[in-house]
Amino acid sequence: MIRVLLVEDDRGISDPLARALRREGYTVDVHDTGLSALEAAKARPDLVVLDLGLPDIDGLEVCRRLRADGRTMPVLILTARADELDAVVGLDAGADDYVTKPFRVAELLARVRALLRRNVGESTDEHQGALRLDAEARRAYFEGEEVPLTAKEFDLLRVLVREQGRVVTREQLMREVWDTEWFGSTKTLDMHISVLRRKLGDDVAHPRFISTVRGLGFRFERPQQ
Repeated sequence: MIRVLLVEDDRGISDPLARALRREGYTVDVHDTGLSALEAAKARPDLVVLDLGLPDIDGLEVCRRLRADGRTMPVLILTARADELDAVVGLDAGADDYVTKPFRVAELLARVRALLRRNVGESTDEHQGALRLDAEARRAYFEGEEVPLTAKEFDLLRVLVREQGRVVTREQLMREVWDTEWFGSTKTLDMHISVLRRKLGDDVAHPRFISTVRGLGFRFERPQQ
């Protein structure tokens, strides 16, 4: 049974959301403070849905502490703050995806399904020059050193590496990584690409790894040895 840790102090949001998640077949553990959520996370849930505006400690701090403690489960943050910079800060704190309030439950459930999805039937190791992906352990290594990636960043890099040398459209990335058809803004994708480039030490002006193909999507370039 898939276990979801839902951290939200507004009962008007947590109650219907918990019901929706349970209808999907998930076991849901609801908490309304960051400190109680950190204690509950010791039971290793499969996914955390985390509000940023908690009454005791900020949701960003909860996410940072989860990652500092070695918790690798996907984290989906809920935020009432529409500022794009805030979303970037959330991703930097270790979150895998975010949904801005008010949100459609159907959209949130699609994001949850995408985060819970794991690779099936793929090789456990993929090598692209100095970069190595271990799909089974869901870890990435560059020149022998591990690159700390969230679950969503790993999925995004995996698709790009798999299609190395070919253009991967924004629509394909949204479909494969976010499990949704996407016809509007792709700010979430752009922010993940930006964070991924930074972690790989990539240069946007002279990309070594991820090139932007204007009007289409992105291409993973084979790293130079």
